Amino acid sequence: MNHGENNITVVDEDGNEQLCEVLFTFDSDEFKKSYVLYYPIGDDNDEEEIEIHASAFMPTEDNTDGELMPIETEEEWDMIEEMLNTFLEEQDEE
Repeated sequence: MNHGENNITVVDEDGNEQLCEVLFTFDSDEFKKSYVLYYPIGDDNDEEEIEIHASAFMPTEDNTDGELMPIETEEEWDMIEEMLNTFLEEQDEE
């Protein structure tokens, strides 16, 4: 994962690069990890709902890039879903 202002480049298991927009990031004291929620750029132009992806990540010391890691537990997914719902509710209020 390469960091931009609000964009990251995600490389899939086949080596394909996809430019994605970061929705938001957050840290979890409970799981001692950082998380990023993002979606592929271009998906936001579709009339249907965008597919939001979530990954844990380990930033480098200079915060210019980092490594995405899969979400490993159901508890992590539950926490991420709760954070996403809170984020979306706050967006609706603006």
